[in-house]
Amino acid sequence: MNTVDLSVIVPCYNGERYLAEALRSVLGQRGVSLEILVIDDGSTDNSAAIAGHFGPPVQVIRTVHGGVAAARALGVSLARGGILAFCDADDLWAED
Repeated sequence: MNTVDLSVIVPCYNGERYLAEALRSVLGQRGVSLEILVIDDGSTDNSAAIAGHFGPPVQVIRTVHGGVAAARALGVSLARGGILAFCDADDLWAED
């Protein structure tokens, strides 16, 4: 099993407009082993498909719509990293 330094939890509900850019910004982090968990919170748009096109280290977990708190909690329960971070589907991280 690979060691993961940073687990990034991305709760997403109908976030197709910004999701790809948000994921690219997280993938721009250097010097850490990443796990990115996109928790698709019952989206009715193409959010899951967009996230799925990225491939590893991005993982898509689909769930019924339960709200952002439930999506974050699910992500935390699945995370393997030593450090947890959160990025909303419409947020951007600065490089590095």
